[in-house]
Amino acid sequence: MKTKELLQEIKVSLLAMVALLVILCGLYPLVVWGIAQVVFPSRANGSLVEHHGKIVGSSLMAQSFTGDKYFHPRPSAAGDTGFDGTSSGGSNLGPLSQKLVDQVKERVDQYRKENNLPSSMLVPADAVTTSGSGLDPHISLSNAGLQAGRVARVRNMSLPQVNSLIQQCTEGPDWGLLGEPGVNVLRLNLALEALPAK
Repeated sequence: MKTKELLQEIKVSLLAMVALLVILCGLYPLVVWGIAQVVFPSRANGSLVEHHGKIVGSSLMAQSFTGDKYFHPRPSAAGDTGFDGTSSGGSNLGPLSQKLVDQVKERVDQYRKENNLPSSMLVPADAVTTSGSGLDPHISLSNAGLQAGRVARVRNMSLPQVNSLIQQCTEGPDWGLLGEPGVNVLRLNLALEALPAK
């Protein structure tokens, strides 16, 4: 290959690289960002939740609520203490893991105790197992229903009032058919906090 032909090949390669760089690293992301801002701006910006004018979290990520007056999210294995958005992930413990079996037994006992449930009552799986991300913002309707009595008692509310809030914070399946309905714990706890104190 002659030097002139080699330089021509290098020139074409460099021009192609610059063109692809502009298209794939500039124009394409800009178009996707623009469409996202127009079509679903809340989700494109993190689904941030405000309370009294202050951002308190995202409706897409769980956070820890431990007091008896709050609904509790499912357990988290994200990070050393859980609910760490920078360490999203599950526990990676398999079904034959003795550590997982011990954790679930301990969580079942704790769940029954804090919600004043009989020892024979079945506990929803999402109340005692972590999600794949460790940051699932939803709990099942049955999990919320079993916690409703405790929250109503501590907040001096009627059970129908609490159940009404649960229904208001229940989100249907994705696109109307994927998955099960779930209760967004952050939104539910903020709805409880917004009620006038008794």
